[in-house]
Amino acid sequence: MFGKLVLTGARGNLGNELRPALAKMCRDLVTTDIRDAPADLLPNETYVQADIAQMDQVAPLLEGADMVIHFGAIVDEKSFEDLLGPNYIGAYNVWEAAHRHGVRRVVYASSIHAVGLCETNKGIDTDEPHRADTFYGLAKCFAEDLGRMYWEKRGIEAVCLRILSCTPEPQNVRALGTWLSYRDMVQLVVRSIETPTTGFTVAYGVSNNTRAPVSNHKVGFLGYKPQDNAEDWAEALFAKAATPNPQDVSADPLPASSWAKAASRAFRR
Repeated sequence: MFGKLVLTGARGNLGNELRPALAKMCRDLVTTDIRDAPADLLPNETYVQADIAQMDQVAPLLEGADMVIHFGAIVDEKSFEDLLGPNYIGAYNVWEAAHRHGVRRVVYASSIHAVGLCETNKGIDTDEPHRADTFYGLAKCFAEDLGRMYWEKRGIEAVCLRILSCTPEPQNVRALGTWLSYRDMVQLVVRSIETPTTGFTVAYGVSNNTRAPVSNHKVGFLGYKPQDNAEDWAEALFAKAATPNPQDVSADPLPASSWAKAASRAFRR
């Protein structure tokens, strides 16, 4: 049982799914987001409305915390100016506040977009170097590098979870490879908190999909054993899918080249 855990981004879809599991792991759960408080606060949960881009609002939340689970951010591609505060400065504020208050570990919601220009069929693992596909992905690279620096210079552990596509059910044929169920997402975060020592670790947020394009074989020490497989939805998803266009990699669960074409379209918006 931990004393105090802090969750940023608590009003997002994933943050909301995490709240009950985190509350069971600690005496005091502090949750925060820029939005109003949820209506269903848990008995040991304290909610604080705060802007993670403002250090004076972030730092007090981490006082006395064992770990911070940092899921707060804009969760899609925007202009660099829009992302600068919540995604870049917000990450710095969380890690610097963690340092000031002696927090042991940061569990961070990174993204596949940190390596979004990598060749998918290459079978990338957790040692894959950064190849961001968007300003959003670049923010994830920045935060991962920030986490590595704070580990190597200041001893704060970090587990950076490169989430692929986390939804209640797989939404399309491409998700047959990329899907992360809510149940598996919660398990991955819990394992990232419970593992005795992690140093700086990168892990992919993906379920036990037959067609998964990434591998967690180098981070087995986390004890993450996903339970769900998008293949259970394959027949239904293929039945309603349009005839595949070999030039549209965004519609292919295992594109022959990379996420590059889809990413470049998003980047030009």
